[in-house]
Amino acid sequence: MVLVETMFFLLFQHLVLTSGNAVIGHHHHRHHSLLTDKAALLEFKKAIVYDPQSTLANWNEATRVCNFTGVSCNKKRHRVSELLLQDYELVGRLSPIISNLTGLRNLSLVGNHFYGTIPSEIALLRRLHHLLLDRNSFHGSISDSLALPSQLTIVSLLQNNLTGDIPPTFFSNCTMLKVLDLSNNFLSGKIPIEIGNCPNLWSLNLYNNQFTGELPLFLTNNSLANLDVEYNHLSGELPIKFVQKLPNIVYLHLSNNNMISHDGNTNLNPFFTALTNCTSLEELELAGMGLGGVLPSSIGSLGINFSNLLLQENQIFGSIPPNIGNLSKLVVLNLTSNLLNGTISANISQLSNLEQLFLSHNLFASAIPLALGQMTHLGLLDLSHNTFSGDIPSSIGNLVRLNYLFLNNNLLSGSIPPTLGHCTELYKLDLSYNRLTGGIPRELSGLSEIRIFINLSHNQLEGPIPIELSKLEDVQEIDLSSNNLSGSIFPQISSCIALTLINFSHNSLEGKLPDSIGELKNLESFDVSGNHLSGRIPLSLNKSRTLTYLNLSFNNFEGRIPSGGIFESVSYSSFLGNQHLCGPVAVKPACPQKNHLFRSRIFLIIFTLVIFISTSLSIICCVIAFRHIKALISAQRTETARKPAQPELVHNFPRVTYRDLSDATSGFDDQRLLGMSSYGRVYRGVLPDGTTIAVKVLHLQSGNSTKSFTRECQVLRRIRHRNLIRIITACSLPDFKAIVLPYMANGSLDSRLYPHSQTGLSSGSSDLSLIQRLNICSDIAEGMAYLHHHSPVRVIHCDLKPSNVLLNDDMTALVSDFGIARLLIAGGANSALENMGNSTANLLCGSIGYIAPEYGFGSNASTKGDVYSFGILVLEMVTRKRPTDDMFVGGLSLHKWVKNHYHGRVEKVVDSSLMRASRDQPPEVKKMWDVAIGELIELGILCTQESSSTRPTMLDAADDLDRLKRYLCGDTTATFASSLGISSSTLEDD
Repeated sequence: MVLVETMFFLLFQHLVLTSGNAVIGHHHHRHHSLLTDKAALLEFKKAIVYDPQSTLANWNEATRVCNFTGVSCNKKRHRVSELLLQDYELVGRLSPIISNLTGLRNLSLVGNHFYGTIPSEIALLRRLHHLLLDRNSFHGSISDSLALPSQLTIVSLLQNNLTGDIPPTFFSNCTMLKVLDLSNNFLSGKIPIEIGNCPNLWSLNLYNNQFTGELPLFLTNNSLANLDVEYNHLSGELPIKFVQKLPNIVYLHLSNNNMISHDGNTNLNPFFTALTNCTSLEELELAGMGLGGVLPSSIGSLGINFSNLLLQENQIFGSIPPNIGNLSKLVVLNLTSNLLNGTISANISQLSNLEQLFLSHNLFASAIPLALGQMTHLGLLDLSHNTFSGDIPSSIGNLVRLNYLFLNNNLLSGSIPPTLGHCTELYKLDLSYNRLTGGIPRELSGLSEIRIFINLSHNQLEGPIPIELSKLEDVQEIDLSSNNLSGSIFPQISSCIALTLINFSHNSLEGKLPDSIGELKNLESFDVSGNHLSGRIPLSLNKSRTLTYLNLSFNNFEGRIPSGGIFESVSYSSFLGNQHLCGPVAVKPACPQKNHLFRSRIFLIIFTLVIFISTSLSIICCVIAFRHIKALISAQRTETARKPAQPELVHNFPRVTYRDLSDATSGFDDQRLLGMSSYGRVYRGVLPDGTTIAVKVLHLQSGNSTKSFTRECQVLRRIRHRNLIRIITACSLPDFKAIVLPYMANGSLDSRLYPHSQTGLSSGSSDLSLIQRLNICSDIAEGMAYLHHHSPVRVIHCDLKPSNVLLNDDMTALVSDFGIARLLIAGGANSALENMGNSTANLLCGSIGYIAPEYGFGSNASTKGDVYSFGILVLEMVTRKRPTDDMFVGGLSLHKWVKNHYHGRVEKVVDSSLMRASRDQPPEVKKMWDVAIGELIELGILCTQESSSTRPTMLDAADDLDRLKRYLCGDTTATFASSLGISSSTLEDD
């Protein structure tokens, strides 16, 4: 009865509205408004294709609508007023039925996986104040009919896949709008002047899009406080007239656009003079634009609250104006990678609140000013890669809050000031590539908090390595190479338990290597080449499970090279120049055998006697021993069952703190965001030494995120392959968990298939050639074959898709994101999923579109499920169609669509850019390309068959792709899909 009544009311409402009569009796409205809202929400739920039952379980006819999860009601108006479903991992479309919630004030669907276009019916929500659709997968353009409701104050569509221009109609009713965020999309065209219709706009974020043209004079109000248009293609001169109209601007971020300074990119003064009228300005970011000119003296007249100035990666020349000291509240000054020279004025010490000073990669040739020692708030000082000369000022020891000190790659001379030992909070110290002399001060032992590295290499230091350095228990890397150091290596070095790298090469060290070296549980690289070390190589080195690089060459070591551990993988190059070494390493001579015959006879006599005695005793002891061993094994199994399956996950990783990662990512700034997965966000981080990393931060609101972190660490610490991502380190705290990975400059496969602003391509094409796509497929297959068949512990990835495939500098593909992977216990045909408690028991085996069909019927994860995901990925590479494309409805899938067109109409499914490239080739090459495209389609269809038993293995797929690569290189004898034992003619019908 309730359903019939609801349907009747909806029909009645429709008839009334279409007839133009919008008047409904007050009593009737009160009686039916919540029923209408309830019906709309239930229809909204039907458009969600994946809904964890724990999320919307109580959205049903039996529950009052005001008790629905995420729903709040206005009791006076008897209407639903709020729909707040943040980070619930909902997958589906945003149904236009949402427009029936006419009393809605706040709509937030942040952090889900809604896709499709944003329905223009949202414009009918006249009472809507907040519209938050951040971090979803909405795509397509913003509809011309999507005008902002007049009551809206906050609109955020951050981090979606929106494309095209912003229609002028979007701003037709924005008189109340205060915050607009369209960042991290693929929007293009010019920024519409109609945004000037929003007189109360306070914050405008458009960063990381593809906007072009000049920044228009569209804002005539005085309320704008935040403007961020970084990472676009905006051009023209720095906007003087624009900033003159923004007297209340607080945050102005224009970095990484194509703007220039005045007078042909030679004059910064007009712009900075205009900024002096912006008395509330706190942050100015003009980085990465190639701006030319000198820093004008007007820079010292910026607002009294000015705190952040980022001008790195430009062409600014001349000296730093002395009156920059007027900016008494400046916190960050970044002038890295410019053409600055001259001296640094002592007035810089007036920046008493400065915390970060970046002056690296410039042309400074003076002495380091003593006045820097007065800036007691400094946490980072980077003067590297200049030509600073003279001594290191002892006043730097006054910087007791200093975490990072980089003076490397200069012409500094004199001794290292002992006062540096007062910088007790130092994490990184780099004085390398200078002309420093004297000894290493013992006072550096005061740097007991140093966490990451100390680098004094490539200087002229002399004397012994002070034993006091053994107090640096948390340091991860010590590099003292290429100096004149003498004496021996002290055994107490084993106290530096966090060490991953030791480089003492190219010095004059002598004596024996201490056996304690093998006690360093985290040591990965050990280099003492080019010294005068002698004696035997410590046997303890073969016990290290982490050591991957060893260089003992050009010393005076003697005796047999140990076996086992690292010595099984190193080559002869690790022992060059040691004349008295012998052993099993290739090219080294075997150790001499003296009195071989005599020793053989003695051995034979002893051996016979031992056999006689042991035979007599063994009969007596056999039964007793057997029973005892059996009891011990039983007890051991019981004890093992009680113990956790794995030790602490991050035990063998280099230590990293939350602060380290926060500094590297600018406080986990959204501008550093590379992407996001179901369980976390990935940021681009830059270490103070310039190394770029990727930091995956887990969302801890979901219990599954912690399990994902645990599982990913478990997998990454066990595997190593050129086509699998490697883990650098991890940070695990009760309220924060992150994994640090190498940064991949070419992004993900998904970003290259569906390119955005960073590639400069339109969203309608990809620059990946056929050869590149084939190589990427082959790389993925090799990595997956290793996981399934060759890894020390067999791994089922469970979430193979283009966004989880990363591309390094040379376009080699690396499989990543093992957050829901399963581990297999070896057992031949009876292999089983490893019992890891509940760590992955409730996790979905993949992403929508890539999940093997048998998983939908409750089947356990299997390697054949990964094969299915790989097949979908191959088909996607060829067709450039996502398996979740709008066209795949009514039972049609990517697999079926490709299969239906495979014979005779292949051009209808192959990516048009591949077809164009094929047509442009010479006839003989075109024929080979057509064969290659056909074979890739064949492989994709084979891997995505309905029945898992008919799919090939990843070894088969990797072998087939290798043959296909050889064919394109001229090996016409290569065979392909037939090698899998299945041909296209026998493919099952779906």
